[in-house]
Amino acid sequence: MKRRQFLQAATVGAASTAVAAPAIAQSMPEIKWRLQSGFPKSLDTIYGAAEVIAKQVSEATDGKFQIQPFAAGEIVGTPQVADAVGNGTVEMGHTCSYYYFGKDPTFALGTAMPFGFNARQQNAWLYHGGGNDMLNEFFAKFNIYGMPAGNTGTQMGGWFRKEIKTVQDLQGLKMRIAGIAGLVMAKLGVVPQQIPGGDIYPSLERGTIDAAEWVGPYDDEKLGFAKVAPFYYYPGFWEGGPTIHLFINQGKWKELPKNYQAILASAAGYANLDMLAKYDARNPAAIRRLLGAGTQLRPFSQEIMEAAYKAAGEVYEETSAKNADFKKVHDSIRAFRNEEYLWFQVAEYAYDTFMIRARARG
Repeated sequence: MKRRQFLQAATVGAASTAVAAPAIAQSMPEIKWRLQSGFPKSLDTIYGAAEVIAKQVSEATDGKFQIQPFAAGEIVGTPQVADAVGNGTVEMGHTCSYYYFGKDPTFALGTAMPFGFNARQQNAWLYHGGGNDMLNEFFAKFNIYGMPAGNTGTQMGGWFRKEIKTVQDLQGLKMRIAGIAGLVMAKLGVVPQQIPGGDIYPSLERGTIDAAEWVGPYDDEKLGFAKVAPFYYYPGFWEGGPTIHLFINQGKWKELPKNYQAILASAAGYANLDMLAKYDARNPAAIRRLLGAGTQLRPFSQEIMEAAYKAAGEVYEETSAKNADFKKVHDSIRAFRNEEYLWFQVAEYAYDTFMIRARARG
């Protein structure tokens, strides 16, 4: 009797397994995607986020979902990444949305706007202030689904071949600067140039440009800017906490099983946190090395900061009057930013200010 019961139970168990296995297999299909980065491999922080995403996704799916990252220019160049994702040349891109400002100025707001958020505020708006949904409503017009997948923290103001003290010193200065920040600086007399990261050094060395901004000490040291431009300015008021986006072809995103969508979103979220942590960990030693090698650190003057703030307001007003998408996103950012700083001035600013002063005491 016991033997018959055992055989019946075993048969039922085997049948259950036979039904379950195909369902599991269907939910874990083998998928291979290509990811076009907007950055060179030499920048292990910002390019490295694409590798982090690929590794996380592969390990979470037992290798079923494979993503192969390509450095800038290996399939398409940085300026073509958004188009390549939208038209399906590649399934994914990892890039700054403000590089595609020329298509529509609203793209700039996906990364950062001058005098916008710091990194924590940016994430608060994206994840809990409606930012992601608002941007994806816009990105959908270009057949793109986007999610945050990196942040550099507040950037530096860049490298200058000559000292800049007043707004007058900016007149006619040719500067590599991306996105809507170029329009702001143009109002101060700068001639903005949009140049991919890998091409900045030779342009600065040859004198094709007079100044260039990139990210901050860790990356800037790797790119060698200190060799050709001695003055290093701060802060990069145009990028208080810029997001690097993971762009996904909208059709491909919708085809993904729900569990793969969740895994990919988690991987992007991890990359978003990991990149910021890496920059925060590596920038202090890098700026020490740069200063030790002769770099001259300079703050932008109050005159320049005030003039830039005024110019930014003019650009936002002018652009909003012509572009409803831009106005919608910008108005959301401005309102959320002002609320954030209402809070940050109470605890964050007070604490950081005290600790900066106390730092010398050990």
